Amino acid sequence: MKLQKIVSRLQELHPKEIDLSLDRVLNLCKKLNNPQDKIKAISVVGTNGKYSTIQAMFAILKEAKFNCNIYTSPHIRKINERFVFNNKELNDDELSELLEIVEKANNNEPITFFEILTAAYFYKAADYPENINLIETGLFHRFDATNILNQNLASVVTSIGLDHLDWLPKNEQTVEKIIFEKTSKLLNSNIVVAKQSSNEITEHIKKTIKDNKSKKLFFNQDYSYSESENNFFYYEDELGGIKLPNPNVNGQFQLENISTAIATLRNIKELGIKDEHIRIGITNIQSIARLQEITEGKLKDLAKENRLFVDGSHNPLGAKVLNNYLESLDCDKHVILGMMANKDHQEFISYLKGITTLTTIDIPNQPNSIGGKELKNKLNSVKNIQYKQNIFEAIKSIPVKKNDLILITGSLYLAGEVLNLN
Repeated sequence: MKLQKIVSRLQELHPKEIDLSLDRVLNLCKKLNNPQDKIKAISVVGTNGKYSTIQAMFAILKEAKFNCNIYTSPHIRKINERFVFNNKELNDDELSELLEIVEKANNNEPITFFEILTAAYFYKAADYPENINLIETGLFHRFDATNILNQNLASVVTSIGLDHLDWLPKNEQTVEKIIFEKTSKLLNSNIVVAKQSSNEITEHIKKTIKDNKSKKLFFNQDYSYSESENNFFYYEDELGGIKLPNPNVNGQFQLENISTAIATLRNIKELGIKDEHIRIGITNIQSIARLQEITEGKLKDLAKENRLFVDGSHNPLGAKVLNNYLESLDCDKHVILGMMANKDHQEFISYLKGITTLTTIDIPNQPNSIGGKELKNKLNSVKNIQYKQNIFEAIKSIPVKKNDLILITGSLYLAGEVLNLN
């Protein structure tokens, strides 16, 4: 209860959820003695794959006996997920104490919720100067609160696509503008660019960062992977190749993210990452709501023998990647969909090919979501579409057969509600 009260107070410090500027967070961090200047960080920017890439790096670094701090957003089930120090989430009391310290330093000055959380993360991270910080950038990067570091070990650029367009002027809602926002202010260290959805996007990234003096690694030019039918895959870069077991997470996109994680960590020579750290680490990745299979709980009881997955994909690029996994499965797929109001609902669903049924639902506790009935009406060209008020009704209503798959997707906020309900 104490933590909830503090969070509520912090959310009221600024009238806007997002106000793109670095002034407020810089002013607060100055009051906190600039903790962001005292840490070792790997920054991760992009549209999709940031969380998964961070979790892959985390698993490998833990195997190599490194302690890590991790900052990600949004949280899925509880806000504590955003604050990982020494490989562990802060508990409610620890997080309450941290936020109270930073709240006092801020002295009721206007600041967005994300900005004050970011300052709190940096403040705590400075207590662990030898830890590796894995920091996910927020909305964009150029004016994101995490972009106040003066140096880092590396910048990772994951897959970039169209998302959060409502935060850009109408005449600037292009992928080129998003690439500029995300990559034009990367630090001079190492830059690892993941697989992109097109060569054009890769070329735009190259153009934007051409004057950056960092060492640059690009997927399929400086590092790559290939799949095998024998439960392993092969990774290769300038340091040589490694035969690796398939990871414990689902989807080809995870191999792409894992390969980017490997390229990043191998390229930071002072870490001394060995092949064995990678082999074992990638079989112990913890990934919430990224093609996560639900194997027990209330919702699994409803699904019975059918496989049940939850995935937080919420933009067209995510849907495209998700569909690649679905098409690799020889079964009927039933999708339960809930989305936020500001997403491109029709383009998202256009990428999910060959699904057997589609059930739209309301996302509880999210006033910025689109109602399930309205979503159904927008997608009325989809065959076998229905609306159900909640996730329990949705699962019970699906006409599943043996070996069918049920997938809940469309929003990280929906994924969090589903996991909590389960």
